[in-house]
Amino acid sequence: MTVEPALAAAVGRARVDRRTKKLLERLLPGEVAVIDHEDLDRIAAENLVRSRPAAVVNAAPSISGRYPNVGPLLLAAAGIPLVDGVGAGVVDAVVEGQLVRVDGDEVWFNGAIVGKGRRHSLASLEAEYEAAKGGLSEELERFAENTLEYMRRERHFVVETPQFPDVGVDFRRRHALVVVRGPDYRSDLAHLRTYVHEMRPVLVAVDGGADALLEMGLTPDLIIGDFDSVSTAALHTGARLAVHAYADGDAPGAARLDQLGVDYFTIKAPGTSEDLAMLLAFELGAELIVAVGTHASMVDFLDKGRAGMASTFLVRLKVGPILVDAKGVSRLYEGRIRKREMTFFLVAALLAFLAIVVFAFPRVFLDSGWFILRRFVHSIFD
Repeated sequence: MTVEPALAAAVGRARVDRRTKKLLERLLPGEVAVIDHEDLDRIAAENLVRSRPAAVVNAAPSISGRYPNVGPLLLAAAGIPLVDGVGAGVVDAVVEGQLVRVDGDEVWFNGAIVGKGRRHSLASLEAEYEAAKGGLSEELERFAENTLEYMRRERHFVVETPQFPDVGVDFRRRHALVVVRGPDYRSDLAHLRTYVHEMRPVLVAVDGGADALLEMGLTPDLIIGDFDSVSTAALHTGARLAVHAYADGDAPGAARLDQLGVDYFTIKAPGTSEDLAMLLAFELGAELIVAVGTHASMVDFLDKGRAGMASTFLVRLKVGPILVDAKGVSRLYEGRIRKREMTFFLVAALLAFLAIVVFAFPRVFLDSGWFILRRFVHSIFD
């Protein structure tokens, strides 16, 4: 009989937020992330792994069973302790910036247990992930119902031609690169360097996608969203700023931009900011839309939550004829040799050949050169 070794306790300063996206802005290596995130999605998990916390405490189940979400497995694979199902009270009990200890399945703060959940291993999460596959059929049914309801309520925006204000960027007969800080956005942008250099697409960033472009040395032409996950530096790059106002007229991003004193305009539209960016490029005459980090698979839709799934699905149906994923474009440009590079290569090869001839057969080269020069002189004066 084998006895599993006791799991080491993780101690660190607490970062507490019910919104994982906001918490990630403050989380430092070695700290303990206290979140309330049911069905932890891949993007949030990847960013948590990148922040290298001592542990993650989740008030909610990291895999609820609705669908198989891969986020928690990424934490386990990175060796980050995860305790979930602790209960909503832990978010209120733990104070930001104070030391918290995760010991087994218990969360300790100020010398007392403030929550108890389940300490996961990679094996336990894999089992939950497999079990969650059985929930997909029910989620697909809900997805279909939600899509039909959205079509009844907002069909005019997707089916008809919406009226957009002058955004100050000319899309006509140009490619549009729509960047969302989503799955694989770093590697996709890295592979698109040649494409961006040659095609000069309109660079459209959705919220934090602006910072993704800046990381690659690119400046966005247009930033769309509610501006809750984009840096202040990105807002001062000279890009046009479009605040996404929702169907009820609420524009949560406007308050921040007003406070910063930057110019912006508002576009009222249902659905997500990602959907709005694609529709805008489509309606303003873009020749091709290249998507980076956007949500394309069923699991991506489910990670977003059912409220945003219907508009995303329908918008892709509308813009589909000119929409391509960044991975497809990068493969087209992979290994492509540009004319300038080929010219440099041929010139270098020719110079190398001449150098070999000069040094290997100097007398022949000089005699030949003198003969050519003499013939040239005679042809001028004869």
